[in-house]
Amino acid sequence: MEQLITYFESIPAAHRSLILVGGITFFWILEGIVPLFNGAYNKWKHSVPNFFFTLTTIIVNFPLAFFLLKTSDWAVANDFGIINWLPEMPLWAYVFLGVALLDLIGAYLAHLVEHRVKPLWMFHLVHHTDHNVDTTTANRHHPLESLIRYMFTLVGVFIVGAPIGIIMLYQSLSVVLSQFNHANIKLPKSVDKAISWVLISPDMHKVHHHYVLPYTDSNYGNIFSWWDRLFGTYMHLDREKIIYGVDTFPDEVANGKIGPLLKYPFVGYRKPTTDGSNLADVVNEQPLVK
Repeated sequence: MEQLITYFESIPAAHRSLILVGGITFFWILEGIVPLFNGAYNKWKHSVPNFFFTLTTIIVNFPLAFFLLKTSDWAVANDFGIINWLPEMPLWAYVFLGVALLDLIGAYLAHLVEHRVKPLWMFHLVHHTDHNVDTTTANRHHPLESLIRYMFTLVGVFIVGAPIGIIMLYQSLSVVLSQFNHANIKLPKSVDKAISWVLISPDMHKVHHHYVLPYTDSNYGNIFSWWDRLFGTYMHLDREKIIYGVDTFPDEVANGKIGPLLKYPFVGYRKPTTDGSNLADVVNEQPLVK
């Protein structure tokens, strides 16, 4: 464990890039072997806006990493933060608790707030307007949402008091788990369910991408699934019944173009429904699994 943390304390940028690109490549290939949805969408064309937003996420986060490092260094030097206030514990427990708490604040809480606060939802809905969710959807975030997410992570680092090694480990796990639970892969239901007791599984997260409430407002987790169960935001829906998208932004053509997606946060809030009754012109109104 000590060697692992030492590695992540000074992980080269090339290795971080390899985790991102390698994860997408691995799950992209796996999607071709065991796909959940055998739809006739053009996978490469579909990936264009998602790769664009992956690039903007990198651009936004790269210069801001400096503040994460400085916040972490200050917390450690001043013995500040939850994991530094607890009694001495084995290194593995210290690391596990640090990653879990960063996941709670930087991912679960950020995600929940984005769904509950209307102006923030208008940025986050760009992620939900994907009608063919796959591993590339994981990084489909409006540039300003990337900034919002970063702020939650920064607050998490401050509150948790995590050293940089734990932060880099958390971010690496977050990237890979997000690619995994968005991936268009079909695991045996028993395997997926078993995974979902600890980690966010593909079936569990796909419920969150169902196009209407209350399912859209559920299953907010990214790495660990117990936060949803603990705070009452867990929901189940058979994967055969899931329809991707957002009921208030049903135009699949526009939702596949970078220009409209960049403008969505500024077009005005649209009240969602719980039954899809205002989805008169939805393009994809069939269950994903046929």
